[in-house]
Parts: sequence; C-alpha cells; structure tokens
Amino acid sequence: MALHILKLCVGVEDIPQLAEWQEMRMRTVGKIWHITRMMPKRADEIVVNGSLYWVIKGMVAVRQRIVEIEQFQDDEGISRCKFIFDEELVPVRPQPRRPFQGWRYLKDEDAPLDLPKGAVAHDMPEKMRNELAELGLL
Repeated sequence: MALHILKLCVGVEDIPQLAEWQEMRMRTVGKIWHITRMMPKRADEIVVNGSLYWVIKGMVAVRQRIVEIEQFQDDEGISRCKFIFDEELVPVRPQPRRPFQGWRYLKDEDAPLDLPKGAVAHDMPEKMRNELAELGLL
C-alpha cells in the first residue's frame, strides 16, 4: 500500500499555473522539485509508489509522483528536504482541505481518486470541478 504526502500549493491559483511553473523549471534546470524543512521519517515507503497531493485554493486538486527524496543542508547550514517529482500532473477528484503548515502523510485509502483520462470532469474548468465536488456531484 502506498504512502503519500499532502502539501499546500501556496501562491498557485490553479493546475495550469502549477504546470506552467513546473515546465519553466524543467526547461531551465531539468528537474522538478519542492523544498521543505522536514524530512519524512517514512521516506522509503513514499518513494516506492507515493505521490505528493497538491492542495490548491482549499481543494486537493492534483497529484504528482515522488521519484526521489533528498536530505541536504542549505547555504545557512539548515537541514532541508527536497521532493523530486515526475513531470506528469494527474488531476484528482477534488477534495476540500483546511489550511495547515508543512506537509502531512496521506494514506492510500484516504487519497482522492484520479480523474479518468478523457472524462468530462478532466477537461472541465477547475473552478467548476471544485464547485461540483463541494455539492457532492463529482
């Protein structure tokens, strides 16, 4: 069973904006990553088959496969953690989530399901998907 990470995507309005930012990083650096303060104690379980589920504007909206987790020290000597991702952003069934700091573990059974490729909801504007999810219709 996979173990995942749940993380707020601060400063991003929607999935296309996240994709644009990550495409720019991929072009300039060749990898997509996110740096955080705390190293997960269960990193080995996450890397096997885990994803980072991004919370955008109060909704779990998209997931991204974690391919590697690195611990390192920044320029000030502070220990940090780098989640390195696969390029694919996979939209998920929107799920409301209250704000929190840092990241949280997310068990596989609690993770929202992927939206089927080619499904109407997959191509639907994100705001509409979120409103339908809030009404329990998606």
